[in-house]
Amino acid sequence: MLRDDRGNGGGRPGTPRNVLGDQLELCSIKPMTGFFRDGCCDTDAEDVGSHTVCAVMTAAFLAFSKSCGNDLSTPMPEFGFPGLKPGDRWCLCAPRWQEALEAGQAPRVVLRATHEGALSYCSLADLKRFAVDLA
Repeated sequence: MLRDDRGNGGGRPGTPRNVLGDQLELCSIKPMTGFFRDGCCDTDAEDVGSHTVCAVMTAAFLAFSKSCGNDLSTPMPEFGFPGLKPGDRWCLCAPRWQEALEAGQAPRVVLRATHEGALSYCSLADLKRFAVDLA
């Protein structure tokens, strides 16, 4: 599913591109993800964490992230956060994905929904090795 840019992406200029150079696709709306909480792993200068990698959560990765101080599995209803479970897609911070890769805990990646900004932190070759959407 392609991102709907008719609303000008919340004022962000241009059409966001994925790591393959194509139009950025949606990552997830259930749960709602993205720095802008629009289902897309889009980014701008305010996104200091670079929430650009559309990752498919695994139990191992969720445990790794929690051990690093970022608990993504515990619901936080006061913030509208349902908590993630294995199989959920989430716009993950690119540096965290790279850290997980180096620790042998990297989750799978949806390349068509991973913003090209992730390439500032991760190599395309590594992302492709973990891709769920390459034929």
